[in-house]
Amino acid sequence: MSDANVRIPEEAKDRLAAIAAAEGLSLRAYLARLAETLLTPQERAERAEQARAALEAWNGYAPSTAEEHDLDSELDRRLAEVKSR
Repeated sequence: MSDANVRIPEEAKDRLAAIAAAEGLSLRAYLARLAETLLTPQERAERAEQARAALEAWNGYAPSTAEEHDLDSELDRRLAEVKSR
């Protein structure tokens, strides 16, 4: 396994190291685990498509692009409302 150097602000490194230590991990092990668990944009898109297909097969739910946009906008509005509290 090769190592890589990553330059990030000291505050970010300290925060990540504290999170890793709280989980009983080294910073290196924590970052390796994080990399294994996060999805790439392509993987997220594939999973979203699988979810859409499963919903359609299960109950016929197949929103149009305009409906998806409206639902996304409503979700964004609600999230912004919660964040402002």
